[in-house]
Amino acid sequence: MNSLLTFTVPLLCSTLVWGGYLEDDQDVLVPVDWAHVSRLSPSEELELTFALKQQNVHQLEETLRLVSDPDSAQYGKYLSLEEVASLVRPSELTQKVVHHWLQSHGVTNSCLLNYFFSCFLNCSCHCANLVYGHDGLLNLPPTPYPAVGGLHRFPPNRQDLSKAKKSSGKHTHLKAWLHLGVTPAILRQRYNLTAADVGSAQNNSQAVAQFLEQYYHPADLAEFMSMFGSSFKHMSKVDRVVGTQGGGKAGLEASLDVEYIMSTGANISTWVFTNPGRHESQEPFLQWMVLLSNMSDLPHVHTISYGDDEDSLSAAYMMRINTEFMKAGVRGISLLFASGDSGAGCRHLTKGRNSFRPSFPASSPFVTTVGGTSFKNPFKVTYEVTDYISGGGFSNIFKMPDYQASAVDSYLKAVAASLPPQTYFNTSGRAYPDMAALSDNYWVVSNRVPIPWVSGTSASTPVVGGMLALINDQRLLKGLPALGFLNPRLYKLKGQALFDVTEGCHLGCLDEQVQGKGFCAAPSWDPVTGWGTPNYPALLAALLK
Repeated sequence: MNSLLTFTVPLLCSTLVWGGYLEDDQDVLVPVDWAHVSRLSPSEELELTFALKQQNVHQLEETLRLVSDPDSAQYGKYLSLEEVASLVRPSELTQKVVHHWLQSHGVTNSCLLNYFFSCFLNCSCHCANLVYGHDGLLNLPPTPYPAVGGLHRFPPNRQDLSKAKKSSGKHTHLKAWLHLGVTPAILRQRYNLTAADVGSAQNNSQAVAQFLEQYYHPADLAEFMSMFGSSFKHMSKVDRVVGTQGGGKAGLEASLDVEYIMSTGANISTWVFTNPGRHESQEPFLQWMVLLSNMSDLPHVHTISYGDDEDSLSAAYMMRINTEFMKAGVRGISLLFASGDSGAGCRHLTKGRNSFRPSFPASSPFVTTVGGTSFKNPFKVTYEVTDYISGGGFSNIFKMPDYQASAVDSYLKAVAASLPPQTYFNTSGRAYPDMAALSDNYWVVSNRVPIPWVSGTSASTPVVGGMLALINDQRLLKGLPALGFLNPRLYKLKGQALFDVTEGCHLGCLDEQVQGKGFCAAPSWDPVTGWGTPNYPALLAALLK
């Protein structure tokens, strides 16, 4: 997150009578340390996104369950973009009400209603309005209308932004001890990939998504592959960039994501989605998903190494993003998110009272979330233990999906005596991560410089994504559909084809009750490493059936 945020809003918003009810987590009051600064110039422009209520969301969720369940007759029978659009398109009444409401406030030619699939209203209006300032930050006053993105809250102050950057945003950290380091060759050795395990299907592809002005440099990718890709066939160029690559220095996050999905998912066509702008100072996940929901031709696997604290986003916003995740899943797209680098996290509620702090989209029940591990002996290719930063826990927003209920219940019973107090987490919430991979001490090339000791679930996520893309490659060659939403099938495997991680705990609150510890790894599934890390040939065999 940047420390400088600028938000504007059209003049029409100061005259609109905003409808709807406030959410419990919505604060529309101006904080005491913010002051009115000025009015914006009439030439200022802002694109607002209005979310229309979509139809048949429950039917969409049921369809996702059926096409993702290997025991269902509908397994792998994905919907087309047109079929998804037809299923969820807002009603004529909804569209007419929004049109009338906007027109009654003077929004006519300057606004475009996008009916086609995503059903969002994008308004670019020239306007003037009030701007509030605090410590160098600028922001517009929030409105009590939960369906308009970017207008729910004032951003956190500089101190809060600094903390959020460590726990949400980019999941990349540097560690300062000597290590020979994880490279593509080390990953292939640990996860049993041979030189022959590379892509060859013409209709296969994979992607990473970047946010917060993170960009990769093609020269870095070429240099990385020349240094570390000599033992396997690979590509040294990204096939397609969706969005605009920024100038200046490459971002370490973007470099890491691209280099490692292309070295595990070797020789597979790779796309990079670059997503500009912010949603309330954070990643614009919804705009990215709306973009995907309007593209007919998409990669089968997408990995994303970004996230925010659940409590930093409105419930309505997260629910709407979940709908877009479901729409991707019913089309056969696999979405993988990093679990975060703050362990269980910690939220200070009141004096002397804390709770763990789940991350979103890691906590979504409609994505596959990837945690992190370390080698037991950091200087050798050994078995893996928990990386103490590996994000994991239980959602406070989303209920536990059926596909994982049995596994989570078994964990909670098996380790009941050593669990943190139940006031710290929601035992009925969606539990994550679902699986894991090495996340410690990677080599990355960024700005033409080889950088050692880069760590975080930002690394483990593209590594897993590349392996799933390799499995898709073999499925497509056999005439089988892509894996799509993996979780229902992953939980049916019950750890088969994965290296179980049973040692280590991750971070929690630094207080007397938990003393810095969150959850601990255990046999089978756990909320630190999920089901464990991939044994590629065994996982390939299991997922080709």
